[in-house]
Amino acid sequence: MRSNGAMTDFAKTRAMFDLPDGVIYLDGNSLGPLPRAAAGRVADTISKEWGQQLIRGWNDAGWMEMPRRIGDRIARLIGAEPGSVVLGDTLSIKVYQALASALELNPGRKVILSDTGNFPTDLYMADGLVRSLDRGHELRLTAPDDIEAALTDEIAVLMLTEVDYRTGRLHDMARLTEIARPKGIITVWDLAHSAGALPVDLGGCDVDFAVGCTYKYLNSGPGGPAFIYVSPRHADRVRPALSGWLGHEAPFAFDLDYRAGSGIDRMRVGTPPVLQMASLAAAMDVWDDVSMRDVRARSVELCEMFITGVEARCPGLTLASPRDSARRGSQVSFRHPHGYAIMQALIHEGVIGDFRAPDIMRFGITPLYINETDISRAVDILADVLTSGRWDRPQFHKRAAVT
Repeated sequence: MRSNGAMTDFAKTRAMFDLPDGVIYLDGNSLGPLPRAAAGRVADTISKEWGQQLIRGWNDAGWMEMPRRIGDRIARLIGAEPGSVVLGDTLSIKVYQALASALELNPGRKVILSDTGNFPTDLYMADGLVRSLDRGHELRLTAPDDIEAALTDEIAVLMLTEVDYRTGRLHDMARLTEIARPKGIITVWDLAHSAGALPVDLGGCDVDFAVGCTYKYLNSGPGGPAFIYVSPRHADRVRPALSGWLGHEAPFAFDLDYRAGSGIDRMRVGTPPVLQMASLAAAMDVWDDVSMRDVRARSVELCEMFITGVEARCPGLTLASPRDSARRGSQVSFRHPHGYAIMQALIHEGVIGDFRAPDIMRFGITPLYINETDISRAVDILADVLTSGRWDRPQFHKRAAVT
């Protein structure tokens, strides 16, 4: 990742993605597009590594080390120390791992604090863990704006998603972690909508645990593996609740008793998804000459341009995202009672965003492949769809399985 004073070349990064002709893709906050190099990288992994090396690929092609190797590449994007991030499994699994370990670090307390805007699966995993433990733990929810006031001495773990998946609302990680630390509260941050979207400084903020997915802004492809971060001060003493064989000190000793591996390796669980990691490795190449500060600055410019255009030409839409860019991630959301149908009409005309119940239309603004022309054209099409009433056709009201 670029660290010198040169500006990021966004025309170059745009050319590194295989974007369909005639499509304006504003849904990278849900699934990133295909990096051009990914197909070839996966094909080589299949034919040259799996095909020719067979099982030798685990050693000769370095498959076993991929979770740590790519983890270090992600660490540079999220301000994590080298050797503190590992890949594998799904985000839900990583949430469970981080939360279970965090609770064990605070055995005298019973309350997990989160907010009502958190992604539901994080809350489901927390609730399931509380029920399984059956030791009097409590999942306590409060409004996002009330989190700071709720950080009392009875809280064991603060579990938050930095960027709200619906509205793009951005929590102040540095401030909340700074308040939590002296109160003895362990922090777990979900970076699903942060990693690759805005600068993150886990080490500088003194975060305890963080998790995230790679198929959104990191563009690993559908089902791409998740990552977990453990602060180096905890890495050799946390107990992994999911004691998988690859988190063992010596996996191929095949001992019947579990002994946790050293450092972040103990947070590995099952066999790494090699083909998905090959795709992710290709996607990470895009970041070699990219500055996260440039990405953030460009994102703010494009988001402001989109908001200004929509509010000027689409009076029926209401901004759901924070107006202040400092409190917003890299997406813009608008509300409309018929948001689902409007979004389907937009997609039909080549502007791809998505919808979140009950009434939110989401637009991901990703400077790696989105520019001013895309934003201007998207506003034109949205305004035309609304004023013409084309969204109110029966086929656009029919709900699909994925919205």
